[in-house]
Amino acid sequence: MDNAATTAVYENVIDEMAALSKTVYGNPSSLHAEGTQAKKILDKARALVAESLGCDEKEIYFTSGGSEADNWAIMGSLCLLRKKGKSHVVTTNIEHYAVLHTLKRNNIDATYIPADKDGYIKAEDVASAIREDTALVSVMFANNEIGTIMPIKEIAEVCKERNALFHSDGVQAAGHLDINVKTLGLDMLSISGHKFHGPKGVGALYIRKGIFLPNLIYGGGQESGRRAGTENAIGCYGMALALQTSLTDLQKKNTATAKIRDKLIDGILKIEKTRKNGGDNRLPGNVNVCFEGIEGESLLLHLDLKGVAASSGSACTSGSLDPSHVLLALGLPHEIAHGSLRLSLSEFNTPEEADYVLKVLPGIVENLREMSPVWEKMKKEN
Repeated sequence: MDNAATTAVYENVIDEMAALSKTVYGNPSSLHAEGTQAKKILDKARALVAESLGCDEKEIYFTSGGSEADNWAIMGSLCLLRKKGKSHVVTTNIEHYAVLHTLKRNNIDATYIPADKDGYIKAEDVASAIREDTALVSVMFANNEIGTIMPIKEIAEVCKERNALFHSDGVQAAGHLDINVKTLGLDMLSISGHKFHGPKGVGALYIRKGIFLPNLIYGGGQESGRRAGTENAIGCYGMALALQTSLTDLQKKNTATAKIRDKLIDGILKIEKTRKNGGDNRLPGNVNVCFEGIEGESLLLHLDLKGVAASSGSACTSGSLDPSHVLLALGLPHEIAHGSLRLSLSEFNTPEEADYVLKVLPGIVENLREMSPVWEKMKKEN
């Protein structure tokens, strides 16, 4: 139940990639028969991703994943528009660190819009933050920790009205929500294959036609001269096939997943001093709660011993002892944010697995609280 961190690869994707790996090994940039064969696979992958996102295949550029795509969107937009006097970025305080660290570690002038207590960003707040020198607005499609889904179309309209480029980190949303970049009015969108049952190390950045982002990576002339490095043709095809597969019968799969999600939330909230994080308009597989009086890390270890894979927040910050920056942004105090649990479901999770979690979790929480001096202090204060 940690599918927001990564997902199991679809069987059909494994089979297709394995079969191709036996015969397709050429460099897509080579002119001989082996290279041409690889180029055809790469072109097919690009067409499949474009079809899934509702855009032209020439608007899809393959990357190593979502982090690279986010970095490229930000740094490329600033490089493109600085000569026009635009060097300001508008983003939020609950973005993935691929966005936040890129801004802060490059000393980029940025405005961080605060999420409300339920984890949402309002389009009117974006509008208020855009300045004359704003080059880019970057707002994630859905939050990776609390699952809240943002009003992307409304934000896109605001950006268009104020002549600012709009990028969305769609890593958690792609494959789980119906995304048409043209209908939504996006200028750029980042995706990553391993979040929707594709291979790791492969992602893409949609860049709307007419936007000529400078390169983030220089070298050869791959990806129409926009992103250097020999393409992983088979990996790209695996990602494209996974995206197509994930979107097949999407509503049916989401309905089933959301039913399990709601069952988990309802059951977990029966444990005393427990709160749900994030509002109701959330990803179908996202559960995020906090238990007062315990440490999330201890909870994860005990769940792991019971055969349940979970997390306390983003996998990219799992080595940190600090509480989630997303939960702190919602106004939770450190001591409560420390006791967080994220369960993130895929289409392969079952109601029986939810029953098992609800069976073992209350006892784990109780045992940890009995050993917690913080819990004892809270009980005395109450």
